[in-house]
Amino acid sequence: MAKFLITGANGQIGSDLVARLRDMHGADNVVGSDLRLPASPQAGPHEIADVTNLDQLRELITNYNIDTIYHLASILSVTGEKHPDLAWQVNMNGLKHILDLAAAHNCKVFWPSSIAVFGPTTPRNHTPQRTVLEPQTIYGITKSAGELLCNYYHQHFDVDVRSLRYPGLISYSAPPGGGTTDFSIDMLRAAAAGKAYACFVGPKTRLPMMYMPDAVNAALVLMHAAPEDIRTRTSYNVTAVSFSAEELAAEIKKVIPGFECTYAPDFRQEIADSWPSTLNDSEARTDWNWQPEFTLDAMVADMLMHLQQPSKVVS
Repeated sequence: MAKFLITGANGQIGSDLVARLRDMHGADNVVGSDLRLPASPQAGPHEIADVTNLDQLRELITNYNIDTIYHLASILSVTGEKHPDLAWQVNMNGLKHILDLAAAHNCKVFWPSSIAVFGPTTPRNHTPQRTVLEPQTIYGITKSAGELLCNYYHQHFDVDVRSLRYPGLISYSAPPGGGTTDFSIDMLRAAAAGKAYACFVGPKTRLPMMYMPDAVNAALVLMHAAPEDIRTRTSYNVTAVSFSAEELAAEIKKVIPGFECTYAPDFRQEIADSWPSTLNDSEARTDWNWQPEFTLDAMVADMLMHLQQPSKVVS
C-alpha cells in the first residue's frame, strides 16, 4: 500500500489534496504535515514539521514508510517580497531537503511550480512551455531555480520528480496564502459575505487561473502517468481559464446582482503585469492528457455556493 506525505498540508492546495488522497487511499496512508495542526480535526495522521529541518523530514519518511511526497510547503509571492530570506529558506532549502531524502529513500515527488517563473521579458500571450524565464520576485526566482533543481535530481539521481507551473489557484477550502492572484479569491469572498470589494489590481489585469478541483486533478493525473510519458522534468505549463478582474466581477454580478467592485491597484499590480495573460499548455495535454473541467461561470457559481454556506462566509 502506497504511503503519502504532504508538506504544507494546511495550505490552499494541501487542504483539498489531503482529503482527496485519503478518499482514494485510506486516511491512515496519507500523512499531512505543516507548522501547526489543521484548523479542524481530520481523520488521518498529521505531524508538525518544518521543511527547513532535514532531521524532522527524515523522521517522518522513515517512521511512516513514505514512498510518495507531495511537497507543497512554500512562501508565496506577496509574502516572499516582504520576507525574502524566509522565502529562500523555505522554498529552496525545503525543496532540496525533499529531493535529497527522495533520492535516499526512493520516493516519488510532486512539487508545484508557478507562472511566477515568468517575467516581463516573457511573451505574455499564449506563453509557451519553453521560453524566457526572468522572474522579478524572490518567489519566482525560487520557483525557477527549483525547476532546474528538480530536473538535476531526475538526471543525476533518478528521482521521479514531477511538477506543474500552476496559474492562480482559486479555492473555498482555505484562506488565501499571500499570492498576487489572491484578488480573485478575495473578490469572491467579499461577494459571498455581501460586501463591496476594492481590488488591488486594475480592471483590465488578465491572468491565467484554475479552480482547485482542477488543480488537484492535474497533480493526480500527472503523478499517475507512466514515467515514459513525462517528457518535461522541469515543470509543465497548465491552465484552465484566463480572465480579467472586471470579467470576474461581471460574472459574480450574474449571481449576486448587487455586488460592487472598485479598483485600487497597489504594489501587486507590478507583479501581475510581469506574468502571462494566457498560457500554452499543449505539451501537458499531449504528454499526459491534461484536460480542465471548470469554466469561469461554473467556477464562480460553485465558489459562491460553497462560500455562502454559514461555515464558510468570512466576516
